[in-house]
Amino acid sequence: MKPISFEVTHICKQSGARTGILHTPHGDVETPMFMPVGTQATVKFVSPEELYDLGAGIVLANTYHLWLRPGEDVVDHAGGVQKFMNYHGPMLTDSGGFQVFSLADTRKITEEGVTFKNTLNGDMLFLSPEKSIEIQNKIGADIMMSFDECIPYPATREYAEASMMRTLRWAKRGKDANKKPETQALFGIVQGGNYEDLRKYCADKLVEMDFDGYAIGGTSVGEDKETMVRMTRWSCENLPFDKPRYLMGVGAVNDLLEAISLNIDMCDCVLPTRIARHGTLITSNGRLNIRKAMFKEDFTSLDPACDCYCCRNYTKAYLHHLFRTDEGFGTRLMSLHNIRFLIRLMEEARLAIREDRYLDFKNEVLSTMKFDERGF
Repeated sequence: MKPISFEVTHICKQSGARTGILHTPHGDVETPMFMPVGTQATVKFVSPEELYDLGAGIVLANTYHLWLRPGEDVVDHAGGVQKFMNYHGPMLTDSGGFQVFSLADTRKITEEGVTFKNTLNGDMLFLSPEKSIEIQNKIGADIMMSFDECIPYPATREYAEASMMRTLRWAKRGKDANKKPETQALFGIVQGGNYEDLRKYCADKLVEMDFDGYAIGGTSVGEDKETMVRMTRWSCENLPFDKPRYLMGVGAVNDLLEAISLNIDMCDCVLPTRIARHGTLITSNGRLNIRKAMFKEDFTSLDPACDCYCCRNYTKAYLHHLFRTDEGFGTRLMSLHNIRFLIRLMEEARLAIREDRYLDFKNEVLSTMKFDERGF
């Protein structure tokens, strides 16, 4: 018996975008969806109960960081990550593969795996496909990710091909190492850089291995928007229609809307909480910087179109005051708003797909919000 199943529920006649339902051991979630990131088994400044209220479905946890603290055995002894953090919905763990990219100055890649320098105490650590799956089995999330190499952009074809082939070998080793295939799903990750034939070859080979779902990796690592869309499209073209597709590390509004057009079902990003900590908010009119003096006596709601706790109860002037006085409550309120904004965007996108007007919806959002090059 498969640990998860996926059903496509509607295809938009106007755009070809799709809605679906992902069935997991900890509940069903509608797609397309945005997944908040709880790196250390917590979404920064937001409680699990608040995540429910925000409409979150799947929440992410970071394998590398939980490996370092508190250790996978502690999470296992707690009964798994859901019990450990008291989140009763579905969860997903990454593989540690992104740290191959983000810790490039302190790691060494071999065929066997990757040697890291512990970012906390400087000790040397070794992570292999088998070790990544062992850690994820103990963390116990509904969905696990294959260990891969997330390469930088740009990369030479020679490097991209060698890395992609190694990622495929690691994917097979990780799949063979999964001790809980009946309770924990495993996704393969499509790599290949900005090379169409490599992306399609990687997708084909992963499909032959028959993973429970597929992710698109190696995007949002410095490339321009057009390149990201190309890499995503190439990856999707050879993936099965009846399994979930996950675009990793994407949270900008225009990127999310484009991903939906490409039949992506799942996206995640630290963006909503990260920018909230710097006083940046996503609103129906675009990006807003609450630090600006113009908000000192602005007693209007942050975003009248938003139904979140922050927008229902507090003004821009109060948020400006909280940020200027470095009060943690302000970061909490702004994090709640940004997460809810992206979850609500996906809810509205699903409705537009079901009503066969997704292109109209996408164009309306893009024309209403004021975007910079990052797409907030």
